[in-house]
Amino acid sequence: MRDPGLTARVALVTGANHGIGAAISRELAGHGVRVVATYLRMSPTDLDSEQYPAAYGEARGAAADVVVTDVETRGGKAIAVEADLRDPEVPARLFDLAEKEFGPVEILVNNASAWKADTFVPQETDRFGRPHSAVSQRTHDFLFGVDARASAMLIAEFAERHTARAATWGRIVGIGSGGAGGFPGEVSYGAAKAAMQSYTLSAAQELWPYGVTANVVLPPAVDTGWISAETRAAIEAGGPGSRVASPEDIAEVVCLLASDQARFITGQVIPIR
Repeated sequence: MRDPGLTARVALVTGANHGIGAAISRELAGHGVRVVATYLRMSPTDLDSEQYPAAYGEARGAAADVVVTDVETRGGKAIAVEADLRDPEVPARLFDLAEKEFGPVEILVNNASAWKADTFVPQETDRFGRPHSAVSQRTHDFLFGVDARASAMLIAEFAERHTARAATWGRIVGIGSGGAGGFPGEVSYGAAKAAMQSYTLSAAQELWPYGVTANVVLPPAVDTGWISAETRAAIEAGGPGSRVASPEDIAEVVCLLASDQARFITGQVIPIR
């Protein structure tokens, strides 16, 4: 296999204390990338549901220290930093920290995600038994603050610093969900992810002259700890292509998109099925 060209690159991965973000951090570090793993600890009550396994709440509430330890045990380099991406001052601080510790950020992975099920239809729970609420300014602002606005601000910070130093190599990967066709039952979440997708595809068009590729990965249901046996059965009963992926499945695709082998892949929305 050819060298993916990732040794000593610097990546900023958001939402990296568990699940997909943690797997991406480990996968990139395994190829020599120096990783800044950001996260925000959530309390079990933030999950807004009693349907989740207890271990999922514990993972959401943990720091990313275990991820850093895993990386360093395998000979890689990583640091963890807790940050609320809704704070407009956070993007600059994260990039400053990355530059101080490892050097300029060359790989940006927008993985962090807020989640809350809201709907236009009056119903108490979704098909997985999770509580629903009506679409409101509160649900909109909560979800767009992380999934859309924070992703846009991180891309903007990445682009400003990349062009200022006349860099010629860069990668942006967004972790989407659903798509632009709508997301019934998770209306604001789907809309926020669609906005992130649009920002990323715009970056692909605007930044390609500067050697930057930008793509979006659309995972299927991913077992990050929230999937119970009943939920898995409901998902897999959906027919061909309805299956549950592992965080590592997604991490491998992200690592490929960051590699030199994917230098001509940009502006793509890549569903994993």
